[in-house]
Amino acid sequence: MVGQAGEGQGAASADFPERDDILQELAPELAERFEALGLRSRTVAHEPVYTVDESQALRGTIPGAHTKNLFLKDKKSRLFLVVAQEDTNVDLKTLHTRIGAQGRLSFGSPEQMRERLGVEPGSVTAFGIANDGEGVVTLVLDERLMAHDILNCHPLTNRGTTSISREHLFALFAAVRHDPLIVRLEADAADLASGQTS
Repeated sequence: MVGQAGEGQGAASADFPERDDILQELAPELAERFEALGLRSRTVAHEPVYTVDESQALRGTIPGAHTKNLFLKDKKSRLFLVVAQEDTNVDLKTLHTRIGAQGRLSFGSPEQMRERLGVEPGSVTAFGIANDGEGVVTLVLDERLMAHDILNCHPLTNRGTTSISREHLFALFAAVRHDPLIVRLEADAADLASGQTS
């Protein structure tokens, strides 16, 4: 388990301010958690966005990998937060075979989203896992994200984009006792043609 993230934080987070004032304004509880853990971030405020296209049009040139998020449930009502690189083509028909879900996946309800992640529809984010104190939600990360030093997520609201180093994001996951499942979410053409999806 990772506590303070100051040691070994890497160059990626060195350029971020010690205090993220915009995050403090948009998501004060998340900002306080970051501060307590020694996590650095930089947040840009913008108009609410609901799709990847809207996000790309509004956010400007924020460096790093940008994410899209799916809050899903399987046939046994197990919940999953899937965090993918924004241009990853996630095939919901085969995703259950990659993440160990039972049967086809469907979207979790807004009520479950609020209860487990503390967010409204349109604001699902990797940071929401910090609100799953009971450990009910399985966190799944796109392996393509591991190639990037900086990751960008909504700060529990779609009115902003928060940049954080990969190391600091994983420190957050460790602090809230969520060990992510890292998988290849996008099937390539050969996999699809052969029917192999794992």
